[in-house]
Amino acid sequence: MPDNPLLAWTLYPDFPAITPAHIAPAMDELLDWCEGEVAAIEAVADPSWETVMRPLEVVMDRLERIWGVVSTLNNVRNSPELREPYAAGQARVVAFSNRVLQSRALYESYRRIRETSAGKLSPARSRILDASIRDAELSGVALDPDARARFAANSQRLAALATTFSDHVLDATRAWTLRIDNAAAVAGLPQNLLELAAAAARERDEPQATAAAGPWVITLDAPSFVPFLQHCRDRALREQVYRAYITRASSGAYDNTPLLDEILGLRREQAALLGRSCWAEVALARKMAGSVAAVDELLAGLREAARPVAEGERTALERLAAQSGAPEAGDLRPWDMAFWAERERERRFTLSDEELRPFFPLDRALEGLFDLVGRLFGIQIAEAPAGTVPVWHEDVRYYRVHDATSLEEIAGFYLDAYSRPAEKRGGAWMDELVNRSDHLGPGGGPRLPVAYINCNQSQPVGETPSLMSFRELETLFHEFGHAAQHMLTAVSESRVAGINGIEWDAVEQPSHFLEKWCYHPPTLRRIARHYRNGEPLPEDKLASLLATRTFRTGYATLRQVYFAMLDMELHARFDPAGDQSPLDCQHRLAQTVLVDPVLGEDRFLCAFRHIFAGGYASGYYSYKWSEVLAADDFAAFIEAGLEDEQALAATGRRFRDTVLGLGGSVHPAEVFRRFRGRDPDSHALLVQDGLVSSA
Repeated sequence: MPDNPLLAWTLYPDFPAITPAHIAPAMDELLDWCEGEVAAIEAVADPSWETVMRPLEVVMDRLERIWGVVSTLNNVRNSPELREPYAAGQARVVAFSNRVLQSRALYESYRRIRETSAGKLSPARSRILDASIRDAELSGVALDPDARARFAANSQRLAALATTFSDHVLDATRAWTLRIDNAAAVAGLPQNLLELAAAAARERDEPQATAAAGPWVITLDAPSFVPFLQHCRDRALREQVYRAYITRASSGAYDNTPLLDEILGLRREQAALLGRSCWAEVALARKMAGSVAAVDELLAGLREAARPVAEGERTALERLAAQSGAPEAGDLRPWDMAFWAERERERRFTLSDEELRPFFPLDRALEGLFDLVGRLFGIQIAEAPAGTVPVWHEDVRYYRVHDATSLEEIAGFYLDAYSRPAEKRGGAWMDELVNRSDHLGPGGGPRLPVAYINCNQSQPVGETPSLMSFRELETLFHEFGHAAQHMLTAVSESRVAGINGIEWDAVEQPSHFLEKWCYHPPTLRRIARHYRNGEPLPEDKLASLLATRTFRTGYATLRQVYFAMLDMELHARFDPAGDQSPLDCQHRLAQTVLVDPVLGEDRFLCAFRHIFAGGYASGYYSYKWSEVLAADDFAAFIEAGLEDEQALAATGRRFRDTVLGLGGSVHPAEVFRRFRGRDPDSHALLVQDGLVSSA
């Protein structure tokens, strides 16, 4: 296929020109080239950085750059036509990656380079070389031929299962809807949700649907599901929606239940082939924590601090329900918790998420975010004129990032902010188009990093812009934290530039750090203005919002600890060949960790993409591990003085030069020490979350 747009791009892909039909021929041509290049590198007689590591970097970069575009389209423009070539391409990419990782010739070259270059390589190149050796060993390079072939086959099967698992969740989420045509049933629902539900009805062949008159369609997509459970007064409807959510992808055509056992069994077999007792040992070899014991210790400490707080939070909801004379008083069920939590929030703070939405239009939030990172990190961000950079959907925007001192362009990013349930995966994520390099750009020159930022906020409806919940604001800041680390890297070795080469459990550090600025009063005041008239959020409301920072943090912490403990239990101690099923393990652990009862039919594992399809297997604890780092980072700004612009700028510059700038070129423990001057301490997280006193 001549001039295949997947292959024929330098700075930016021509997204509108790429179709599913381009994928297979592009991958044929690309992988044939990659195979030839790697074979030539394997034949090098005198291995060195320039003869092995540099050309191998070029090969892997081209593969990741082009396949990354396909993966992005699979996430944001998913379609039946795309799935088949994506699945076929993924299988080939996994096979090739395993072939490189399991190349004995390359492995011996790495070891030879380390021997002959001792003390001569830069710290960044030493990290790359050590990681290459470690990853080869963890990919079975030292296994005998039969075991190595088995390991490769398992890897391919696991990749295919991950895609199927994710597709099932997407399809199951998309397939279920609740149609409501009774106005009494939507009483109390916020206007934003009514408009969203009417729009969903119109998309499903009900062109007459309006927010005022219905009919309304509720989906399991987060912008619909979450506010519905928070505000629907009809308990029976809440129960119906909740039960649908916790049983997604657990029956029928999209049943992930059998995939749980197969995925866990294959991971356990992979670990055994490598001489490890469990998959967690394999995964933690690449992480900052280093051991199951270190993870268990962190999670146990957080559970101990959070559980009594969470018990008190549940008691408060039970008391409020009783005071309100609700029929469910004394018997709160899982579908009641979000509803009464929102009522408790309104009672304590005189504001609700939906009351706040008009004060958080997306464009205002972006202005405030860009102003904050500009002042902290010394950068300027400007949207590129429409049409100058090709995008995959008309709502996607592209931004250029400049250094505020030199005015030099240093990075760029795409922002895809809105939910599109029919084609875009749920949640929010950051990914990279390309990373920084001193030689991988056009003509062998330098290349600037470019990121993707994806969210799933409500789309504009009519004359109303996208109005964000406060949680969505935090999510936007979170994902930009990832992007900032990718874009503000000072490292030019691409494999450890930006987010590359960073131990997984430290990757969330800058994202959690940036979230904390959502509770910074000056930042909030810059953002929180009504979309219609620009009026600022009243000071009493602002004070209430700030006070919500520790609202139900016991419950939220315990929930994350439960997910992390379950992940570690499944990958460190659970035996897929034993008497218990993964779902049995889920329910057993829920009883010992959570304060809320779990329904017998709860099968949320079947939709737990993070650990079965998202790269977080034996790594879900990373969110809390990174939160410890981020809270301690933020404490440095508190100590400097949050109202002192000069001190904030100085501390922000140090943060940019270390946490953001060093990327994976230095071990994250050393990066943290360079910023804080000591090792991290979890006390800052417990204090900031209100789980212990600051004394």
